[in-house]
Amino acid sequence: TGLIRSDWRQALPFGAAPYASTIVFLVRKGNPKGIQDWPDLGRDGVQIVIPNPKTAGNGRYSYLGAWAWAKEQYGSDEAAREFVGKVFRNVPVLDAGGRAATTTFMQRGIGDVLLTFESEVLQITKEFSTDAFDVVTPSLSILAEPPVAIVEKNAKRRGTEAVAKAYLEYLYSPEGQEIAARNFYRSRMESVAEKHAKDFHKLNLFTVDEV
Repeated sequence: TGLIRSDWRQALPFGAAPYASTIVFLVRKGNPKGIQDWPDLGRDGVQIVIPNPKTAGNGRYSYLGAWAWAKEQYGSDEAAREFVGKVFRNVPVLDAGGRAATTTFMQRGIGDVLLTFESEVLQITKEFSTDAFDVVTPSLSILAEPPVAIVEKNAKRRGTEAVAKAYLEYLYSPEGQEIAARNFYRSRMESVAEKHAKDFHKLNLFTVDEV
């Protein structure tokens, strides 16, 4: 306790999250199962790869994305819980982390669709495996906002407060935002976001607090 200031989210813009992502679907080339949106993940005969929500950030966001869609569609927590249960019954293996889940899908060939961060999916399809997979963007998803903060107690002890502060502020600069966008994160700076708009599909994004 006491490592990070209590108001750390107010210390920087956008709740101390300099860029954002979301959860989208990675499917095998040609999308043989015809997956287009969240309801397709609850169909019989569809295998989904999602990391364990108890241990992985993208697993938690995937859970919340499914919940957000069902709550918007059906209007109740009970219906959302039922839908999320259907989705997770189609998950053959719950890997502990996102990297392991990606390996399960890409290298072990398990599953019809991988749910993970848009930044990772775009990197896979645009840089690593351009001919093996397709991206499916759902109609709505969850806004993933990776936060940053200075661990002040450690920074003071090591005399690195100034450089730590400068680094976090750099993430919000035009150059920092450009680096984030080139790595397929959604920029907070309008001019940078517009420049890279072709890389990102438009969709309705719900925040964690809203869900």
